[in-house]
Amino acid sequence: MRRAVRDIPAYPFTPIDVPIKLDQNENPADFPAELKARAAEKLLALPWNRYPDLHAETLRAAVARYEGWAEAGVVVTPGSNVLIKLLTELAGIGQTVVTSDPTFSVYTLEAQMLGAELVQVPLCDDFSLDVPATQAALDAHTPGLLYVTQPHAPTAHSDSPQAVRALVQYADARGWVTVIDEAYYQYAGRDYRDLVRECPNALSLRTFSKAWGLAGVRAGYLLASPQLAAQVQKLVSAFNLNFLTQAVLETALEHPEYMERSVREAVAERERVLAALSTHPTCQALPSQTNFFLLRTPDAEGAYRHLLARGIVVRRQDKLRGLQGCLRVAIGTPPENDALIAAVRELR
Repeated sequence: MRRAVRDIPAYPFTPIDVPIKLDQNENPADFPAELKARAAEKLLALPWNRYPDLHAETLRAAVARYEGWAEAGVVVTPGSNVLIKLLTELAGIGQTVVTSDPTFSVYTLEAQMLGAELVQVPLCDDFSLDVPATQAALDAHTPGLLYVTQPHAPTAHSDSPQAVRALVQYADARGWVTVIDEAYYQYAGRDYRDLVRECPNALSLRTFSKAWGLAGVRAGYLLASPQLAAQVQKLVSAFNLNFLTQAVLETALEHPEYMERSVREAVAERERVLAALSTHPTCQALPSQTNFFLLRTPDAEGAYRHLLARGIVVRRQDKLRGLQGCLRVAIGTPPENDALIAAVRELR
């Protein structure tokens, strides 16, 4: 057994059963019942004794139509976390993985388990990318994999398009494979497909887990040039996506209006919650461009336990660089958000 695997802790999450679950940035709205029925019709019409598409070709075509992208530039897997692992295999092993600090933990876990050199560049005090420092890190290390997360997790911050463009173009010109992780892009109202089209070494990483409300289905995809996608596809196991999942996703892509409605509702609720907490005497609800926000408290452990006692589970982030006292809180349904606001107002 490799030491790199033995020495890395497991993914840091422990499920807690409470009435209000705001700890995993999930969409609180379930897939609509009428669409579930349509997906079930697709499933019943399929022969379950046959293998699915070799590389999810039917679904890739549906994603390509929805995104206005070349089908040959789409790669689909059971979750974007699977793609993070494959991208680390593609460009990280024996090379370098550069990301921010703090960052999404799966980037660092995969880099460490696969033996890549991990370089983390601290964010600025306002959570923005330190573009000059990141460019210096790219110059100082063997080209490999760069993560540019927009909007950023776990801070919920979006950088200016000018900063993102400057960094991605800089990396692209120097041979780095740049992953623009856009898991939450719908909530920010902007995306970077045009930048990916301009930069042959860049790709957009996307998921069905957040805005689409299909976290339980497990599917993610990337958009890239056909040349880069072909190299990633080599690392994807044959028949990696079952046709049960494929039928649900095809149904979703045929009816994106439900997702768009869900995003509008989440953004409105996000702004309502942030406004309601803006005058709190000791806690600060930080700005957000995602379906979650950071709540900075004087005592993260005390605040976490206080919320838990009221049936609300959130995610502690206070051990991460620059996030002292912070809890990560997902936007829930209006009644759940009302309960959260009331519970936070009790904190002193």
